[in-house]
Amino acid sequence: MSNLETEPAEIVSDAPAVPGADPVVLLQPRDVPLGGPRAMGVRRTLPQRERSLIGAWCFVDHYGPDDVSLTGGMVVPPHPHTGLQTASWLFAGEVEHRDSVGSLALVRPGELNLMTAGAGISHSEVSTPNTTALHGVQLWIALPELTRHQEPHFENHVIAPILRAGVTLHVFLGSLAGHTAAATGDTPLVGAQIDLPAGSSIDLEVEGSFEHGVLVDTGTVRFAGATVQQNELGFVRAGRTGIHLANTGDGPARVVLLGGEPLGEQIVMWWNFIGRSHEEITAWRAQWQLEVIDEADPAGRFGQVAYHGKALPAPTLPTVRLKPRS
Repeated sequence: MSNLETEPAEIVSDAPAVPGADPVVLLQPRDVPLGGPRAMGVRRTLPQRERSLIGAWCFVDHYGPDDVSLTGGMVVPPHPHTGLQTASWLFAGEVEHRDSVGSLALVRPGELNLMTAGAGISHSEVSTPNTTALHGVQLWIALPELTRHQEPHFENHVIAPILRAGVTLHVFLGSLAGHTAAATGDTPLVGAQIDLPAGSSIDLEVEGSFEHGVLVDTGTVRFAGATVQQNELGFVRAGRTGIHLANTGDGPARVVLLGGEPLGEQIVMWWNFIGRSHEEITAWRAQWQLEVIDEADPAGRFGQVAYHGKALPAPTLPTVRLKPRS
């Protein structure tokens, strides 16, 4: 998914604080429209001023359940990415993914679509005609210096559910509850959907070197001693080897658990690019505009997507040098 903000802020992430058993930090979402007046809206909980990364997870958009008959669903034309992976995970609906390395895939519930942008890729995302409701999360992962210039590629994985203590888990990245996902990660990470029936709870062993966040999709949960409401993201720093999750509501609860070792690198994120400096970001923006929008070199860094319409032009850069966001 593209960041469609017309004035996207630059976000610079520094090295993490010293690990410890700090209290849970509750991160509130902000509403962001994807497109025009009938746009589908998303709730963005990462990045924000209080927290820009959880491990290498650097972007969390949470959307739906969206009535496609009212909003028109998801229609995101071709747009570029650099220096990151996109992880698409749906609870309901279906989205068609096309990219410039020739991938054509459907994003469906229970399947992970993982796109590695590396040195540069472009892609489009459009909900399919038979989709009546759209509901899910779009996640970005910052690539480390060692691999951020790799060749772009795409993976699709069907994620089998596992049952632990009456709780259902879909582990789509990393390892959790004795299960290891097949998807490729360039830094130590974990990502999982966890469904808790009413009255249920689960204790999970986790890596002590990982930071963790829990995004509540439905219901209310108790996470590491704190109550996390629907649409909130609860964050804890590294230093815990176990996490307790409990459904405290009357109905079922669904959460997305994200974790990873602190990246330990400074990143600059602006629009759909993740780089390391002002100069990289401005160069990539200029290249996208010249090669794709002006059609000067369709076979350049970002390639072409087999799409029926025009690609998204990049927003205007600020008139001053990009600076860290405090």
